[in-house]
Amino acid sequence: MTLDFYFDVVCPYAYLAACEVEALGQRCGVEVRWRPILLGGLLRAVGAPDDPNASMGEAKRRLLGLDRQRSAARLGVPLRTPRAHSRRTVEAMRLCLAAPPGALRRAVSRSLFDAYWVKGDDVADPRVLAEVAGRHGLAADAFAMPDLREGLRAATAEAAARGAFGVPSFVVGERLWWGRDRLPLVERALGGTVADPWEATASVVPSGTRVSFFHDFSSPFSYLAAARIEGIAHARGIRVEWVPILLGALFREIGTANVPLLEMNPTKQAYVRRDLHDWAERWGVPFVFPRHFPLRSVLPLRVALGEPAATLPIYRAAWAEDRAVDTPEGLHAVLEAAGLPAADLLARAQHVSIKDALRSNTERARGLGVCGVPTMEVQREGRSVLLWGQDRLDLLAAVLDGWWPPGEA
Repeated sequence: MTLDFYFDVVCPYAYLAACEVEALGQRCGVEVRWRPILLGGLLRAVGAPDDPNASMGEAKRRLLGLDRQRSAARLGVPLRTPRAHSRRTVEAMRLCLAAPPGALRRAVSRSLFDAYWVKGDDVADPRVLAEVAGRHGLAADAFAMPDLREGLRAATAEAAARGAFGVPSFVVGERLWWGRDRLPLVERALGGTVADPWEATASVVPSGTRVSFFHDFSSPFSYLAAARIEGIAHARGIRVEWVPILLGALFREIGTANVPLLEMNPTKQAYVRRDLHDWAERWGVPFVFPRHFPLRSVLPLRVALGEPAATLPIYRAAWAEDRAVDTPEGLHAVLEAAGLPAADLLARAQHVSIKDALRSNTERARGLGVCGVPTMEVQREGRSVLLWGQDRLDLLAAVLDGWWPPGEA
């Protein structure tokens, strides 16, 4: 069995994956095949913009930047974004391809990743490429061999044909995973053991620690995190503050598409739908994608504000049972089945105070820099950190157990 690792050195998450994929392969007893491709060519092949970051809002850009630095800190590797990022990597990727598959290609690729993300070198500079090539016994102009142009194009087309739409991508047999944070899913698929974050690793959680969970029923990723966050917090003696927000209103304020899933290219959209099932399996929660999507979440959010105990029953009804929660009739049945006073809660949801509270929560989220849901805010000793995404529950557990992102107040 083999693990194909598709990468372009221009991507910081590909760099982080390059720092840990070999260890994963060794743990699982599989060969890792380093597959250099050209990210720009891949994006064009799947109909994505040449620079997906160009239209990214400031809040999302900031959180992704922090996330990269946190990931590097957790791995214990340096990461410095060059001032001129994104830089041209065509010649660099040809040099990776010029190295024979195996140990030499891995070594050349790691050197180019380090040149870009550690030293800040311009990997389009022939002098930089010649130095890397010479260090590994390759000709100084190895990257200029005529057949590499077509070879890189063919490798990129192969990645697209296998379902890749970005880097890093990992393929085992017919299955593809995208993103460095999907490596735990890859390892599980290869028969490896991946620790789950439920059990606390610290004997005493720092006093005064608080967790606020910003969420919206319209998000399947919110559901996945909601189903597990209390288990993580309660194992550490911490109460979760549930903060319903109106995601659509937040998106309008920060310039994000109202339903990002529907804005994705077809390849990525299909992947995300499968990814949801992968994470549901990892977290051990039932999941079905509802037939009526997107969900109109204003009413259930107001109900949850009036009665937080309604939160999980509403999530389960929407994302595990495919029941309607965005109509008064459907929500009444869900609340009644959960043993809650349905009529009273639906009536309370029309109160001005509840409507104002939902707006206030959404404004609070925007003020903190939230760019999507789920987002967890951890507060401790006058410091706070925002963690975005259900795939950061592991990081949430680490923060609750005492780790804190270096340099963040």
